[in-house]
Amino acid sequence: MDPPGYNCFVDRDKMDAAVQDLGPKELSCTELQELKQLARQGYWARSYALRGKVYQRLIRDIPCRAVTPDASVYSDIVGKIVGKHSTSSLPLPEFVDNTQVPSYCLNTRGEGAVRKILLCIANQFPDVSFCPALPAVVALLLHYSTDEAQCFENACRILACNDPSRKLVDQSFLAFESSCMTFGDLVNKYCQAAHKLMVAVSEDVLQVYADWQRWLFGELPLSYFARVFDVFLVEGYKVLYRVALAILKFFHKVRAGQPLESDSVKQDIRTFVRDIAKTVSPEKLLEKAFAIRLFSRKEIQLLQMANEKALKQKGITVKQKSVSLSKRQFVHLAVHAENFHSEIVSVKEMRDIWSWVPERFALCQPLLLFSSLQHGYSLTRFYFQCEGHEPTLLLIKTTQKEVCGAYLSTDWSERNKFGGKVGFFGTGECFVFRLQPEVQRYEWVVIKHPELTKPVPLEAPAAPSPPCRPVSSDPADRLSPFLAARHFNLPSKTESMFMAGGNDCLIIGGGGGQALYIDGDLNRGRTGHCDTFNNQPLCSENFLISAVEAWGFQDPDTQ
Repeated sequence: MDPPGYNCFVDRDKMDAAVQDLGPKELSCTELQELKQLARQGYWARSYALRGKVYQRLIRDIPCRAVTPDASVYSDIVGKIVGKHSTSSLPLPEFVDNTQVPSYCLNTRGEGAVRKILLCIANQFPDVSFCPALPAVVALLLHYSTDEAQCFENACRILACNDPSRKLVDQSFLAFESSCMTFGDLVNKYCQAAHKLMVAVSEDVLQVYADWQRWLFGELPLSYFARVFDVFLVEGYKVLYRVALAILKFFHKVRAGQPLESDSVKQDIRTFVRDIAKTVSPEKLLEKAFAIRLFSRKEIQLLQMANEKALKQKGITVKQKSVSLSKRQFVHLAVHAENFHSEIVSVKEMRDIWSWVPERFALCQPLLLFSSLQHGYSLTRFYFQCEGHEPTLLLIKTTQKEVCGAYLSTDWSERNKFGGKVGFFGTGECFVFRLQPEVQRYEWVVIKHPELTKPVPLEAPAAPSPPCRPVSSDPADRLSPFLAARHFNLPSKTESMFMAGGNDCLIIGGGGGQALYIDGDLNRGRTGHCDTFNNQPLCSENFLISAVEAWGFQDPDTQ
């Protein structure tokens, strides 16, 4: 006997090859942790019938708005909305942004049903202004629904989730864009080899990362997408980031030794995802995804809020989608050869550095704040030129032609809170690097080893130490997991010694040594291993300075 909905909407010949109904028929567990393990292991993946039962149960348990459209609503409105149109000619709602409906082994009736359901959702959810993931979600749910009305109800429950800690799908252009930026930040942190390749071959690396949802909701084959969706319904949005990061890791592994063209890398990744069965199984994809030691959902939520805030400041609103990706200033486009000049780094080197900074600042243009060749070799003048700017980029060239530096997240005026004494401040987004004789970046040790610490709940009061910026009552001002040390239970204060400045010295990184120390005359410096960044010396351990520059980040819209 066929499971409900199988014959109605699915091309049986295609499904026979895609699904073998060999798995268990019932699921008795109720505990979330056990459900997580079963979902990841694919407990119901081999049983078409059981997967349908599990989806109904998981979606039924989603906390929703008091008034959420159900199957009866669909029965009432579908005739009025569809009218006499043939299903094949039905337009898609504007909020799907011309996204193609994936076939997912649906027959003609099934493909038409997806369009009808999407139009009815648009009628019932006028606040949904941008949701390109929805066609794939509806197409998959149709497999496990007894009829169109039930599929409509299930999709509505996903959209109507009102648990603030449980984000499911982006429903506005602002949310979508900030998710793309957040994914770019996560790639930068957790897929550095792949990121380096993307920067090398792509003119618009942020545009490549802006395609990440399409990899999952459209390009992945049905059997892979269903496995991802199994876990997604149990664990939420973070699963999507994990799987997309795993896809990029596999792409890099397969393509790292092959030539890539800048104008085709985006399409190359899409093709790789469509043909992913040639490279990796669904089980291996999920195994790789959950091997990535990401921070918790709450920390990623803070990063998302930071990116949303940055987009709002640039004029991107919840409903706006006319300001498309073309308006974004991508990494390579943010450093223009014709108006960039540095005594220390080339345009190419500055572009490489720009690809490391958080995405909300990679949208900005570099602005020269201080140059020792222009302003003199004075730490006092350095502070004067840099105060009021956050973040800043420090570049140092030694007399041996070595080049190193640091990305510094916090305004140097914070040093004044220590009454003339040297005190550390800043956040975990700081990092140090060297460019010559070889390129190497060193990030906060907690980013590389999140197992060293446990996140502090968002509602917990800030710890009195280590020194950091005061806690804002606005969660959006708390920004991201990579920012404030107060979000973590750190075993040692040395892991949050980011930056310090006094009248006679400037220090980057602390604990067991200093990543960079520069004297008050900007003439001499030293570098060594420090606990904050777990770095090797950035240049000769004791060095003489040839030039120092500090750069700020200027919003191109304010120029």
